[in-house]
Amino acid sequence: MHVLFVIDPLEGLKAYKDSSVAMMRALVARGHSISVVHQGDLFIDAGVVKASSRSIALHPHGDLHGHVWWDYTSDFEDHDLTQFACVLMRKDPPFDMEYVYSTHLLEYAQALGAKVYNHGAAIRNHPEKLAITEFAQFTAPTLVTRNIARIKAFHAQHGDIIVKPLDGMGGTGVFRLKADDANRSAILETLTDDGQRTIMAQRYIPEIVDGDKRILLIGGEPVPYALARIPLAGETRGNLAAGGRGVAQPLTERDWQIANALAPVLYSRGLLLVGLDVIGSFVTEINVTSPTCFVEITEQTDFDVGERFAVALEAAVHG
Repeated sequence: MHVLFVIDPLEGLKAYKDSSVAMMRALVARGHSISVVHQGDLFIDAGVVKASSRSIALHPHGDLHGHVWWDYTSDFEDHDLTQFACVLMRKDPPFDMEYVYSTHLLEYAQALGAKVYNHGAAIRNHPEKLAITEFAQFTAPTLVTRNIARIKAFHAQHGDIIVKPLDGMGGTGVFRLKADDANRSAILETLTDDGQRTIMAQRYIPEIVDGDKRILLIGGEPVPYALARIPLAGETRGNLAAGGRGVAQPLTERDWQIANALAPVLYSRGLLLVGLDVIGSFVTEINVTSPTCFVEITEQTDFDVGERFAVALEAAVHG
């Protein structure tokens, strides 16, 4: 297969821990070839979705901590997306309007016969924080609103809550409001832009001290290990970007219950790869843009996540 990655500039990737790079390495190991394109180099010409892309070769023993782990093997070339066996959308957030436009282009390409994962419409229709509200049986009490008075009432009811923007990543903009938080009004005014921006509030889940678990769903099946991202002392965010420590561990009975319930539903909607965030007994996010943690799980267990993804992708393309 010739696989096209829609991705951020390779020079900026931390290849030693980047899940997209792990995907590439697994695909190349199975005999497939790789091309890359930046989001801004997708375009429509005469009704056809195209990419100004470059093919790459991976160095078998390249330094993943440096910038010598790949070589470009072509100049920029314009190709219809249907000329690739499949297209992988691996552009990191922010999920801004440019990202939304890209999902439309990918959706149009699918209508013309291209195979895209995750599907453009599926990414767009599953905002990563809001998507959990469809599965309320697996979530802690949650409120989505821009009404500050309503959030304050929710806070008064539960006493200890988390508030966060709907478009943040890596733990940015996440605040814990305890019962007597003197900064409550200032935080809510800032996050909601004085009532003009919708945010999410959730009852605080004390089990965060044991980690914010990332559970990967690949091809409609759960990976049997999660990566528990354990917060720094005094921190309420387990995100690796916020200093959390990643510890791989087998899925618990509750993890399996959540994963087995959500996996077939999400896969049926064109989501080949999903990253569930689970704290304690509750799912807190459903990540569909560019889920990570492949490398950490693979390095700490006997389960090769990149290999599982490559096999699932082959099945999706040829199935």
